Amino acid sequence: MAQVWRPDDTEPPVPETPGSEIFRPDILDKIEQKIEEMSKELSDLSLDVHAHPELKYEETRTHDVLTSFLSEHGFQVEKHYLLPTAWLATYKHGQGGRTIGVNSEMDALPGVGHACGHNLIAIAGVAVACAMKAVLEQFNISATIQLLGTPAEEGGGGKVKLLEKGAYEDMAACLMCHPAPGPKGSVSLSGSLAIQQLTVEYFGHTAHAALSPWEGINALDAAVLAYNNISALRQQLKPTARVHGIFEGKDWAVNVIPDYAKYICNIRAPNVAELDEVVKRILPCFPAAAQATGCEHKITIAEKLMDIHQNKALGEEVARIVKSRYGGIDFVWGIAHASTDFGNITYALPSLHPGFAIPTVPNGGNHTRDFAAAAATPTAHQACLDVSKALAATGIRVLIDDDYFAEVKKTFEERQRF
Repeated sequence: MAQVWRPDDTEPPVPETPGSEIFRPDILDKIEQKIEEMSKELSDLSLDVHAHPELKYEETRTHDVLTSFLSEHGFQVEKHYLLPTAWLATYKHGQGGRTIGVNSEMDALPGVGHACGHNLIAIAGVAVACAMKAVLEQFNISATIQLLGTPAEEGGGGKVKLLEKGAYEDMAACLMCHPAPGPKGSVSLSGSLAIQQLTVEYFGHTAHAALSPWEGINALDAAVLAYNNISALRQQLKPTARVHGIFEGKDWAVNVIPDYAKYICNIRAPNVAELDEVVKRILPCFPAAAQATGCEHKITIAEKLMDIHQNKALGEEVARIVKSRYGGIDFVWGIAHASTDFGNITYALPSLHPGFAIPTVPNGGNHTRDFAAAAATPTAHQACLDVSKALAATGIRVLIDDDYFAEVKKTFEERQRF
């Protein structure tokens, strides 16, 4: 396995096949010029978002900062688009033509801030949209760009809600990217895991924990038993499954038998079919714990997030560009063992969600404070710009190359049959 990019490796990435043939190098040159020209203001924007982390559906400041930036760069902006902290920035040139979609994420994580690098995802969307806008203007291409600001990726399913409300219906294809550990200069075309969140609440009865505990019904015991039931089940689950969870309570005191406890459980698998099978095995663990403790219980099943279906034609185009000018391609790293609400988008229309490597310290991957620090470094910023160039060029090809777009649609339709 290739070595992970570390902060002490300061040499710039080397293209895997430098100078190899790509589609319309003159367009890519313009994209590079525009993005590098904007590098300083994009960096300032990224660091501003990074310094003011906001949780899912609370991205009010980030919403305002990004929409203001895009308005200043000539986009028509619809604030609070379909959701309170979502937004849509549109640029249309000429008459007719296809619409290319791009996503910018915004939300941070409790306690660890931008430990998934959504500040970089935010500016990647901006960079891709601004670069494509410059191409439409210079080459007089009739088309439309839609940059969608998507809230609540971290546990809120913002894109799923936007999809249900019709936010993606005009897009011929949709593009975004995500930072992660990986080999130096690499862009990953791996997929992701499908995920379903199950929440079980247990309701008991309080009592003095020493004076008369027999009068109580312990809701926390029920939650712990549910957790242990799942732990016992792990031996019979496939190694590709992931099950993890936390407890929550309210008004707990060490000398009071808890009458309420919540167990929030995430279940992941490589695809939806396998996920459904694991969920079937997990669900009986919850009422069993209630029965053993005498508690009442309530199960809430959240929206299912699909695995990523990377569009093969879109991925191959990004790969050609990256290997020619910026680095290499892998199919192992990225967010292969994580999940995202963008998975649902890839089931709905031709889409691509490559990962891109940034330098990380050992044990400093996504959702750590070390990764939050890595997402604010100049090297991570440049890696973000490079993958944005490849995505912008791919988006332009979707808009102007009819044969290529037919291949994009064909690969999407073929994947849908499985």
